[in-house]
Amino acid sequence: MESGGRGSPALHAFLQSLGRPAAENIFNPWCDVDHGTDLRRDAARQRIRRLQAHLRGDIEYVLVGEAAGYQGCKVSGIPFTSERLILAGQIPRVAAAAARLSSRGRPWSEPSATTVWKTLYALGIAERTALWNAYPWHPHKPDNPHSNRTPTRTERSAGVTVLEAFLRLFPGARVFAVGRNAERSLAELGIQCAALRHPSMGGAVEFAAQLRRAVAKTSAP
Repeated sequence: MESGGRGSPALHAFLQSLGRPAAENIFNPWCDVDHGTDLRRDAARQRIRRLQAHLRGDIEYVLVGEAAGYQGCKVSGIPFTSERLILAGQIPRVAAAAARLSSRGRPWSEPSATTVWKTLYALGIAERTALWNAYPWHPHKPDNPHSNRTPTRTERSAGVTVLEAFLRLFPGARVFAVGRNAERSLAELGIQCAALRHPSMGGAVEFAAQLRRAVAKTSAP
């Protein structure tokens, strides 16, 4: 289903929901600047623009993950998406960036992002898929912004309101949970869906197979 235009109330409400105050051991990709990684002072604004581009189009599938990761969404502004993939022009609706956002010698690359997009292209649904996380921000270990951790129960609950605002953008889309935490957050909104294996920690092959079966099932007459 076509997402709302740039000035649509649903999109405005969603973007507003992202602007929570900074919290301890939490990085907000669309408000915060990581002076150790971000190359540009307007990096947060650029991430918002990339996210808006990602949300345009005729979206039929939504994949919801757990939380933003330091190698992916924290830098790119798009869940399950790395800086390397954007620079390679492999993300539909998002232009390959002429200027990088990070100061790292090599572009950030996230294994889960590579697996997700490879699978979406293999299934022929990359152009029709939008990605999000049950907990939208990046939770990291104390004093280590280049790390990932599982959101606490309280943190996960705080992300449900944002998840709900996101799903309003695509009311007709088929929703898939990537991991158990995403499944729980969607259940809190009354959305029951089978959890796909998260592609991290050796789950890439199983994730791809499960998504292939789920798409085939939902596409059947």
